[in-house]
Amino acid sequence: MIRPSLGASVAPVLLCLAAGCGYTTQSSLDQKYQTIAVSPFYDAGKEYDLQAPLTNAVTRKFINDSRLQVVQRDNADLLLEGVILNYQLKGLTFDDRDEVTQYLLVVTAGVRLTDQQSGEVLWEEPLMAGETTYYTRASGQSSDRLRGNAETFLSTVRSFASEEENRAASEALEQLASDIFYRTIEPW
Repeated sequence: MIRPSLGASVAPVLLCLAAGCGYTTQSSLDQKYQTIAVSPFYDAGKEYDLQAPLTNAVTRKFINDSRLQVVQRDNADLLLEGVILNYQLKGLTFDDRDEVTQYLLVVTAGVRLTDQQSGEVLWEEPLMAGETTYYTRASGQSSDRLRGNAETFLSTVRSFASEEENRAASEALEQLASDIFYRTIEPW
């Protein structure tokens, strides 16, 4: 029986580390970009009052991260623009009276990032989505679970039919804001 030496098994790991494999906290975004302006999202959907919470959530992500400084449009290297396209509820589970006990809530948006100096569109996503599920009071189940940043940062979006829907809308917007943020910082 042949046993590989310790050096033979450690060598590939050391080679990978030397080659730069692994996690980094640096952005893959070009270093020439230092500032960003987040234009208020336009709301083209049937629901209203979603644009300010989404714009605020996206802006907060850049401020908290600090790799790109959030500035006014005239002083920005990058311009982030978006439009909320749709707000959709879909029944997932039903009770014996055919009433919805759990919903899927989805907020979709189209988003674009532009280099302000050259006018070049760096990326454009015609359809990004933030989604979550929630239980109705009729289900007898609780939607009270740790909702991450949505519970901490986002106030009630607006007066939806129930508190559960309000919280779910906040969570979906928070998820969408995260996706937009990461798409900007890590454009690969």
